[in-house]
Amino acid sequence: MNKRMLSGIKPSGDLNIGGYSGSLSQFVANQHDYECYFFIPDLHAVTVYQDPKELHQRSRDIAALYIAAGIDPKKAVIFLQSQVPAHAELSWLLETQAHFGELSRMTQFKDKSEGKDTVSSALFTYPVLMAADILLYQTTHVPVGDDQKQHIELTRDLATRFNNKFGNTFVLPEPIIQDTGARIMGLDDPSSKMSKSNPNQNSYVSLLDDPAVIRKKFSRAVTDSEMNVRYDWDTKPEVSNLIEIYSVFSGDSIETIEKRYEGQGYGALKKELAEVVITKLEPIQKTYHEIVHSEELDNILKDGARRANEAAQDTLLAAKRAMGFVTF
Repeated sequence: MNKRMLSGIKPSGDLNIGGYSGSLSQFVANQHDYECYFFIPDLHAVTVYQDPKELHQRSRDIAALYIAAGIDPKKAVIFLQSQVPAHAELSWLLETQAHFGELSRMTQFKDKSEGKDTVSSALFTYPVLMAADILLYQTTHVPVGDDQKQHIELTRDLATRFNNKFGNTFVLPEPIIQDTGARIMGLDDPSSKMSKSNPNQNSYVSLLDDPAVIRKKFSRAVTDSEMNVRYDWDTKPEVSNLIEIYSVFSGDSIETIEKRYEGQGYGALKKELAEVVITKLEPIQKTYHEIVHSEELDNILKDGARRANEAAQDTLLAAKRAMGFVTF
């Protein structure tokens, strides 16, 4: 069987350089080694309220950024989750196999529901939809960060449970854990993942920030009092975060960056890091602006939905037949 990969970036906020490092740049690299399905998980986005106009635009933004970053729509399938009804249907079938207890133990549900008087039932069950996303395409490999490993374990558990009860239907996916750049942290706090939900706008760099804004944000990035450019997450998390961003966006090794700025202090590192990021983002931003409102993007998403639907139907029908549903 061919190696097949599925992954996506949720359209619930502006994509920042953490999302580029941990996801988008990996998509671009992996498209040459796997049969790839890269989707926009808009059904996942609405587990919490989304302004309809913003959801519509952000869904197009993510799709345009996929292409602008270098994903080839002829090589990989790019599509909107909501355009493939089999995602929701398989999710319901898998919910019959999911246990209340195992869903209640999911750490992301605990984090997102903490302190809230009410949460949607979809927020509770969305790990099952994530499992359906993966299993629907007989995915063999899923790139994940440390915070998503629990969801892959649930996916494998549900697939195994289904296979044992109804017959061999789903491939068990393997996680791919990224090393460098897997988790870019906030520029204001290296203990928290870079996120647009942070009220401090200087904590993150958006992929669509203009150069002046990027320079300002890096100039204000927190460091320590040592002035020694050294990569050590235990004792120097602030500087290590900057070095890691530099490595992702320049392609240089950690060791090369340490040697380059030996004895120079943090000013030079932050100034040149900003230019490295700007240089990488400029062509991405240019292509994004050219296609985000274009008919070309519409056609790419329509074609992606067609190809995804074809692949998804095979698995959905197999699962329904295995469970005893009447199919034609």
